[in-house]
Amino acid sequence: MKPRKPLTEQGARDSALRALGRREHSAAELQAKLQRRGHDADTASEVVEGLSERGWQSDTRYAEMLLRNRVQQGYGRLRILAELEAARVPRDEISAAMAAADCDWTELACALQRRRFGGPPAGAAEWQKQYRFLAGRGFESGPIRAALKGGAQEPESDPE
Repeated sequence: MKPRKPLTEQGARDSALRALGRREHSAAELQAKLQRRGHDADTASEVVEGLSERGWQSDTRYAEMLLRNRVQQGYGRLRILAELEAARVPRDEISAAMAAADCDWTELACALQRRRFGGPPAGAAEWQKQYRFLAGRGFESGPIRAALKGGAQEPESDPE
């Protein structure tokens, strides 16, 4: 077996840059990744802090990227908030990203419900099934109820 190179700060920085080259990472996520690769906590923290100061790592960019991707995938506000909190993005960054998102959660829930189920539920069992699906995707009860009642439907053309 090939002997391992000693872990250095430069090695940690290179590893972090390679990870950031593939996708955005939150500061906490990047630090944990460096520690899993064998770098001590102090080195990982210093490297991530240095990358943040240079603008190569940004919790703001990470939050915006994750929010944009999850909205496109059809996830609701609660699911996205939970993911951002799990990535230990600071609350002020989360709030700023959510405010900047300009997303109509009700319309998103309605579009997802129409795409998945085709129309409003026929009975109580179908209502519960669709409600559970949308709740599992992270939508709140208001947008779910609107979607299940057929809210935010596309306007019908005027037959003039």
